[in-house]
Amino acid sequence: MDIFHMSDIIPLIGLPYPPYGRSNYNVPCPCCDDEPHAKHLNINLQKDVFRCPRCGFSGGIFDLYAYYTGIAREEVRDALIARLDVQGSIPKPEHITVPVVAEVPPTDIASRSDTYTGLLSKLTLASDHRQNLRNRGLSDEEIDRLGYRTTPVVGMQTIARQLQSSGYYLSGVPGFYRKDGKWSFACESRGILIPVRDSKGRIQGMQIRRDNATRRKFRWVSSTGRTDGCKAEGWVHIAGEPRAMVLLTEGPMKADVIHYLTGQTVLAVAGVNALTQLELILPQLHEQGVERIMTAFDMDFMENPHVQGGYRTLVSLLSDAGFRYGTYLWDPRYKGLDDYVWEHCFQRQLS
Repeated sequence: MDIFHMSDIIPLIGLPYPPYGRSNYNVPCPCCDDEPHAKHLNINLQKDVFRCPRCGFSGGIFDLYAYYTGIAREEVRDALIARLDVQGSIPKPEHITVPVVAEVPPTDIASRSDTYTGLLSKLTLASDHRQNLRNRGLSDEEIDRLGYRTTPVVGMQTIARQLQSSGYYLSGVPGFYRKDGKWSFACESRGILIPVRDSKGRIQGMQIRRDNATRRKFRWVSSTGRTDGCKAEGWVHIAGEPRAMVLLTEGPMKADVIHYLTGQTVLAVAGVNALTQLELILPQLHEQGVERIMTAFDMDFMENPHVQGGYRTLVSLLSDAGFRYGTYLWDPRYKGLDDYVWEHCFQRQLS
């Protein structure tokens, strides 16, 4: 049997090599990255797959090679055999090292929620982050209730040790991993920690709003690629009690602000092209009495073809699941519904 790996085709299609020892890295997406320095396409050498979370371009080795070379996918295998002169196996370039890292799947939600709650109890919210949240329309009481915190930038092993000593379960909780045999927490950049909750208020995972980031400002807390680490699953955030009509937007922070300012129940996906977890909970939403889902994505979705493609997939998903649906539109000078509601409905009342 011929065995092909992602590292075999990287030099053949002109993609850059990964940093030494890395098995997971990003390159410009050929489908949606128009800016010179944008890098949304993630290539996983260990799993031999690729995916762009922005436009949904994804697949395996043959798919990537077919796209870059323009040949039919069913012809890729023969083309690689001829091009690489395969004689039972393919030699790997010596300077590409694909480390084998033992990861674990996410543990149950009750354990994740307990551990995250314990972690947040040991952290505080910096004054600049509190002011940022106030500027979005949240009160101090709501900020505290939601559990927003500033990311720890030092002492991660100490925090992990304290949590473990208190009986919290760290294995299978995204963000936690072992370093030199000791538990630690993956958090290299300063920002706001955002709890991502289910309909019962339990913390499924967390996102970080990174300070001073010009792209990909919001990222999942994850320890994928690290020893005993765990990846985030892109969980759906739910702000408010399920009701007959709910809103659907992008990002848990935006959902929290819209819910606080309007009282509406708001679902949040990580992005319009990240719908796997939403599809999984749609039957549960039906059981909880949800009948209609109104989308409220940022207004640029009307001009962004990558977002429009995801939106078409979304409405097809909602229709097939038996939900009524529609789309909220507002003054396009305000990018998000949270911006519009805060400025149009509340700021003017205060002035």
